[in-house]
Amino acid sequence: MRVNSARLSGIKGRTVRLPCKVLRLSDDIAIVEASDGGQVEIQRKNVDVTATYVEVIGSVVDASTIKAMATLPLDSEGELDMQLVNDVIELTFESRFDKLFPRYKETETSMPTH
Repeated sequence: MRVNSARLSGIKGRTVRLPCKVLRLSDDIAIVEASDGGQVEIQRKNVDVTATYVEVIGSVVDASTIKAMATLPLDSEGELDMQLVNDVIELTFESRFDKLFPRYKETETSMPTH
């Protein structure tokens, strides 16, 4: 399920895809800006981040942190329209699209983490 930073709360332990812009990199951490403008910390041990715009695939640690399993580069010619990306993400959460975009319910219990 693709998410923005606002959608991370309530889905701890779930696997998500976060389209984002990389702001800062350090040894095992990346600070990114999600499509809704919120900042998220990415725990990226042994996961390369090689582009300005990436999609992080990982498990939600808390409302502002994801433990990355992989990243996919999203760079194209110049800037990526993050507002458009966010609009699409938000559309997938509208009830009229429930059959097209299955998602985790925020009220479901979190998956156990190992």
